[in-house]
Amino acid sequence: MPMLHYAQLRYLSIILLAWLAVFFLTRSLLLLGHLGDAGVTLPTLLGLYGVGLIYDLSFLVYAALPLALYLLLCPAWLWQRRWHRRLLVALVAVSLFAMLFTAVAEWLFWDEFGVRFNFIAVDYLVYSKEVVDNILESYPIYPLLALLAALAIGLTLALRRPLRAALEAPRLPALQAVCTLVMLALLAGLCSGLVGQDAPRGLGGNTYQRELASNGPYQFFAAFRNNELDYQQFYATLPDTLVAAQLRAEVAEPNARFIGSDPQDIRRLIDNPGSPRKLNVVLVTIESLSAKYLGSFGDTRGLTPNLDELRKHALVFTNFYATGTRTDRGLEALTLSVPPTPGRSIVKRIGRESGYASLGQQLSAQGYDSVFVYGGRGYFDNMNAFFGGNGYRVVDQSSVDEAEMSFQNAWGMADEDLYRQAIKVADTDHAAGKPFLLQLMTTSNHRPYTYPDGRIDIASGDGREGAVKYTDYAIGQFLAEARSKPWFDQTLFVFVADHTAGSAGREDLPVANYHIPLFIYAPSYIEPAEYSDVASQIDVAPTLLGLLNLDYVSTFFGRNLLRADHPAGRALLGNYQHLGLFDGKDLAILSPRRGMRRHDDALGLSHESRSDGADPLLRRDIAYYQVASHAFSHHLIAWRPDEQPDQQLSQR
Repeated sequence: MPMLHYAQLRYLSIILLAWLAVFFLTRSLLLLGHLGDAGVTLPTLLGLYGVGLIYDLSFLVYAALPLALYLLLCPAWLWQRRWHRRLLVALVAVSLFAMLFTAVAEWLFWDEFGVRFNFIAVDYLVYSKEVVDNILESYPIYPLLALLAALAIGLTLALRRPLRAALEAPRLPALQAVCTLVMLALLAGLCSGLVGQDAPRGLGGNTYQRELASNGPYQFFAAFRNNELDYQQFYATLPDTLVAAQLRAEVAEPNARFIGSDPQDIRRLIDNPGSPRKLNVVLVTIESLSAKYLGSFGDTRGLTPNLDELRKHALVFTNFYATGTRTDRGLEALTLSVPPTPGRSIVKRIGRESGYASLGQQLSAQGYDSVFVYGGRGYFDNMNAFFGGNGYRVVDQSSVDEAEMSFQNAWGMADEDLYRQAIKVADTDHAAGKPFLLQLMTTSNHRPYTYPDGRIDIASGDGREGAVKYTDYAIGQFLAEARSKPWFDQTLFVFVADHTAGSAGREDLPVANYHIPLFIYAPSYIEPAEYSDVASQIDVAPTLLGLLNLDYVSTFFGRNLLRADHPAGRALLGNYQHLGLFDGKDLAILSPRRGMRRHDDALGLSHESRSDGADPLLRRDIAYYQVASHAFSHHLIAWRPDEQPDQQLSQR
């Protein structure tokens, strides 16, 4: 008798075929939504669905094991019970609901990030309150769940005949049941060797094709298992002496003296010329503000009148790039001046997130009150632990009285409330005669895009355009109030995005989708100008300390952009797995399994050419990430309070 004539396997096959059908429809709908971006031809389409089927089946082999174990070992007397059969029918309904829910979740996740489930989806499980609140405020979730439940029940009723036939079929004999379980276990082992999170999932270099060929639930569990990647194990390397020399050449400056004993230690004494200026610093990190939304960068919708006016009076960096695609990456780069090493950011490496030579730590050592001011609750993304362990004190939503917040949504208080808290801290520090670093993180420019009514001419919750315009409105109000304060003339205001509103594209690292604004505004000290060379978020901290003329011991991978003798610019870009270096024209990319390639004319999306470690751009790329990973794992970017600049200078 053929195997699928047996009751347990017939029942299991109904569930698995239903899952396969949902996976096929999900992949097809996502493809139709990005048909032009995916650039598929008939051969690549066949490859996409072929590889996709392998991923789908691999996930189902794993997912089916617990149920198969139960079905095949279920005793005959229990199998015959009417209530047990009804329970198995109900299980089909629950499974169908889970399938449909997963498909909708994938669609919403893809709409937000342009990829299948990944590290972000795993993080969303950890920070469930913010995510659930965000979903409830962004979508009609309860009607949607009711619709999915109705569909699951309807499909179960439509399957009642094949289900009845399956449950009434002869049962698989005990010996064959055990053999079947062994075969399934062996097949699961084979799949684990055949398919991996970093394995090729499509044809060519088109990211959309590879993402579409993958399987969302499989990617979710793979990301859950592999939230960190060891650089030495997975990425291209060069001899330690070569990368040490290369990286030291990258960060060397005439006013810097290397003091680390490890060749890969870039710790160096920075001797900035001139007398120190104890200016206050207000560093505003703006949620998801792509440069393309600003009128001064070409947008015609009039969303950013305040930032467009500010550009006329500030030092503006027109070719400036985020290091990553998430808030924690932006904060890591701005605070620690390190490249986006593979896996999680340092901000979220719980247990290893503190003790670094951060911007806040550097200024605290100079007598500043370094404060991280966040519009949300700082446990999200491990922010409180990170900033609290690296020289800052924390002011977040949980430390603000309800009466002081005019509006709240899933992610926190409105930007205008955040700025009021910042001014409150600045007033207190100024009254005490203490210089301050206020490092702000906004929340309003994030789905569900809600904000206080009556502020702008776009209704709250209407979409990203309104959130951008409200973000700009709040900045305008903040600066207007700050100008009336006695500390205004002694303050550097820095406005920079944490990342862009969307980083998905045809390429693994679409450079244009990392482009963000950076304004430095201090009318008493900085003349309006435009800096057009390519620059990175990791350059902000050393540039600010240079503006303050402060001597310090640096572990920063960034450069002081305002030195007249600064070298040609570069930007470091990453997305958890792919690690890039953009020199303003070409892009080098490092990938797991020691992959190396470069894109010539990256902003023009021209051809991709694979290369090896002899390519100068790739050698630079390897140097940054190999040394950064070594520095993290060997504590070479740690804060060492005994290394005082005055002591170091006296030894020269």
